[in-house]
Amino acid sequence: MLALSAPEYVDLLGVSTVHGNSDLLCTTKNAARCLYAFCADKDQKVHMGAAKPLIRHARHDPEIHGADGLGGVRGLPDANSNIVKSIVSPIKAIDGMAASMKFVMDKLGERVSIVSCGPMTNIALFISVYPELLYCVEEIVFMGGGVGIGNRGAVAEFNVLCDPEAVQIVLDAPVRKTMIPINVTHTAIVTREIHSRILGGSTYNGFTVPHPISNLRYTLSTLVTFFADTYKHTFGFNNGPPLHDALTIAYIAHPEFFTCRRYRVDVELSGTHSLGQTVVDVWNYSGAQEDRWGPEGKNCLVAESLDVPRFFRFFLECIDYCDTKSPLNRVKSSGVLQFSPIDMLPSPAVSPEDRKDIIRD
Repeated sequence: MLALSAPEYVDLLGVSTVHGNSDLLCTTKNAARCLYAFCADKDQKVHMGAAKPLIRHARHDPEIHGADGLGGVRGLPDANSNIVKSIVSPIKAIDGMAASMKFVMDKLGERVSIVSCGPMTNIALFISVYPELLYCVEEIVFMGGGVGIGNRGAVAEFNVLCDPEAVQIVLDAPVRKTMIPINVTHTAIVTREIHSRILGGSTYNGFTVPHPISNLRYTLSTLVTFFADTYKHTFGFNNGPPLHDALTIAYIAHPEFFTCRRYRVDVELSGTHSLGQTVVDVWNYSGAQEDRWGPEGKNCLVAESLDVPRFFRFFLECIDYCDTKSPLNRVKSSGVLQFSPIDMLPSPAVSPEDRKDIIRD
């Protein structure tokens, strides 16, 4: 949604899908359903990518995201509808990425950013098949990894654990990279106050949870509600769920929201207890060089903190923008918007520049 709702900062070129939270068919349909709901242009398509990791068996995460990868969500078009099918391109992911990069470079003379919110199999394949196009890439921004912590192992984060070899290929590419680890995403909590503003608008100031003022807001709320419940029961997040993937687009649009530091980062590929760990060389024991992004250099900027209030202001502004355009809000029955009361919300929280072209994976 953020990639389509901040046009002054981001020009979304396309979306590729990959195995991960669910199987490839589900993630592809879900991406197309979301592009429709968030009012994508007709030329912004979904491109199917890798159905499995480079060498390992695919793993999914229904415990957190539901069997279809969008557990609990209501209001999106049917996954098998014609409108959803029309958004899926016959061009496969890495070929679509290559075509978009060539077009932007040839016509506009600009480089593109690649954003990853899942396993990085597609990006690793693109790097391997089209190495001559790496000059077209300005930066690779990925949500994944952790510094000393994990969420699907003691030190392994799910996106990296799904295809650790792919992540290592990406980290070794001679391109600027930024990692947004779960250390940071776990600070972006959708509290009851934020959830209320998702439902009632960014300026909502009431003391009670509002009825959703649009179909779009109801749909977003159902997703947050499901995610809040699974994160509460699985990880003990009592004040609301974290927003992971949205931080990648926030970084593209507003890198000033983040504090980052450059390190050498590698992935543990064979550890008995640490497979999939992102190993961040904080003290530069490897002697990595400052001026290189590839195998011999400090290859990755690692986000270390987030200005949470500024991020959520931006996030809520994007919802306000999307709310004016979403086709979900045009669905009516007898003049009444079709949504139901919210059954569950997170418990109250304890209070504590230029536009870029992107391909989202």
